[in-house]
Amino acid sequence: MVAFMEDTPILKLLLKLSPPVMLALLIQSVYNIVDSYFVAKFSGDGLTALSIIYPIQLLMLALATGTGAGVNILISRMDGVGDTKSQNDVVKSGMFLGVVNFVVFVLFGLMSIKDYYNISSNMEGVRKEGIMYGQIILSFSFGMFLEANCTKMLQAKGNMVVPTIAQIIGAVINVILDPILIFGKFGFPQMGIKGAGIATVIGQWVTMIIVLLNVLKYYKFKGSIDLKSCVKIYKFGVPSIILQSLYTFYIVGLNLVLKLFTEDAVAVLGIYYKLQTFFFIPLTGLQQVIVPVVSYNYGAEKYKRVKQTLWYSVGIACSVMFVGIIMFMVFPRELISIFSQQENVLNIGSSALRIISTSFIPAGFVLMFIVYCQGVNRGGYSILLTVLRQVILFVPLAWLFHYKGLFYVWFTFPATEIITALMSFYLYFVREKRSKKSLTLQ
Repeated sequence: MVAFMEDTPILKLLLKLSPPVMLALLIQSVYNIVDSYFVAKFSGDGLTALSIIYPIQLLMLALATGTGAGVNILISRMDGVGDTKSQNDVVKSGMFLGVVNFVVFVLFGLMSIKDYYNISSNMEGVRKEGIMYGQIILSFSFGMFLEANCTKMLQAKGNMVVPTIAQIIGAVINVILDPILIFGKFGFPQMGIKGAGIATVIGQWVTMIIVLLNVLKYYKFKGSIDLKSCVKIYKFGVPSIILQSLYTFYIVGLNLVLKLFTEDAVAVLGIYYKLQTFFFIPLTGLQQVIVPVVSYNYGAEKYKRVKQTLWYSVGIACSVMFVGIIMFMVFPRELISIFSQQENVLNIGSSALRIISTSFIPAGFVLMFIVYCQGVNRGGYSILLTVLRQVILFVPLAWLFHYKGLFYVWFTFPATEIITALMSFYLYFVREKRSKKSLTLQ
């Protein structure tokens, strides 16, 4: 693994490591997409309910994968400097934190899920369906929390294949069980949205079991659960947690703004986030790959390779997003119709997708730069850019635009991404120009 990280050309390294991770994440996103597809066939209220709970699922994923990112960075840096002695402590502490995250989240989640839906929707059917689904997802989320940490442990050792296979198996199980449990096939009772929740957690638990068994092949659990390792894990994981958590909060904020117009606009936002998965998830996969690559080479003081990692990843990201722009510009109505045939949803969604797609290129750069900062000990910059993007800009701009009408609310996306991209360029080329170990690494 050491020689692989040191000697392989950066572009080749990224192209070799990224596809399995991207595929795994795309498959992981299938859970929500498949649930939405079948639930929409069963109930219109169910589709809106899933759109509303999507931010909560993202928040769970943020805590799970963010903690895993901390474990990943620590293991990668230990490999970079040849320090393998402390890895067992990090691994064992990481597993423990997965359990802690589950307990804390499920307790707070179950206590607040009803209030969340009461605020988010005026429709009784939507609230009822959403609370039912949310209670299932929250109560049995242990599989997702532990799987996220195990996946990061495997990725830190360059094993991208096993997590991908595990995700495929879990997703296939979910796809098979969804119609059976939702519509009541093969003697099973018709469960509706409840069946979608059960199918999802079963798939997550199967995935968790597979990656856990493989983690045992790489690591010996002889270390101890210690406070120092736990603090370090969260230290490196917090920027990622904040990044993804704020993403959740701004979606909730946008839902509340769109709710002022019509529940159909809320449904459109939910559909958009399912569609954009196919373009943003590859970027998330690339983020996960460049973190260990940047961390390893930064720890080994190979700064040229660190710089190359940033700009090659930006090039790949922008290429992916260009495809997304074309799809959203040319086929917006066809894409929306996958999930809804309602004319009002189709009309709102068509204009929304075209406008939002203009934000894709600057968003690609911003997302790469944020995780790059984490790898070069500039976690503060990651948090700054994330707060700017998802707290200072997104929801306040949406609120301002809503006075002009629903059509203008969608311009929140390109306005936010362009401003954040300009701030990223400022930090990279101006603020850090004179630093000895700067972001520019000159």
